[in-house]
Amino acid sequence: MNERKAAQLSALAAINDPIRRSLFDYINAGSEAISRNQAATALGIPRSTAAFHLDRLVAEGMLETQFKRLSGKTGPGSGRPSKLYRPASEELQVSFPERHYELAGELLAAAVEESDRSGDAVREVLTNVATKTGRELGAQAGSLEVALESTGYEPRDDGNGGMVLTNCPFHKLATSHTDVICHANLGLLQGFADGAADCQHDVVFDPQAGHCCVRITRAAEAQV
Repeated sequence: MNERKAAQLSALAAINDPIRRSLFDYINAGSEAISRNQAATALGIPRSTAAFHLDRLVAEGMLETQFKRLSGKTGPGSGRPSKLYRPASEELQVSFPERHYELAGELLAAAVEESDRSGDAVREVLTNVATKTGRELGAQAGSLEVALESTGYEPRDDGNGGMVLTNCPFHKLATSHTDVICHANLGLLQGFADGAADCQHDVVFDPQAGHCCVRITRAAEAQV
């Protein structure tokens, strides 16, 4: 299990607790950061219990903290700042199987903007944008397999030196807009391989039921 999925499962387990869910909903419903005392009073639970569960939510990235003197006083004798809790600034996304619709949206939006500027056909631009983005992600990952894992493709060894991609991160879009999304996906994965400097594999378009439309095969040169 990759780190991303493990983190998602941990966050899901955290919010499944009734007290933590109530605290999470209470914090997110307000417009200001909330203290442990305020949270405990609102839910009718001991302060120590509220503190324990609030800090677990912080550890899972579901809440953030800040420190502030609630009395409004400053200087010596004004007391210690209180630990306050507020909604996390980063979005929390949990999906099984893993999906990356935000990435698809970014590719599509960038392609439309570039098409408007250049006058080139959107589909052609989308493939170019997807390939360029794939190169960047592949270079960051350092290897083709890591890039595939981190983007949710769930690669599995096919026993012949290649990989079968058992998950499509853009499943719903690929189902309703197959031609557009699948060809952009092909460009993205070709970019992965190029950016990761992978010479051991070929990225081929090979739609199969239950798998990604792209398959990773052992490179022809590697078979010699």
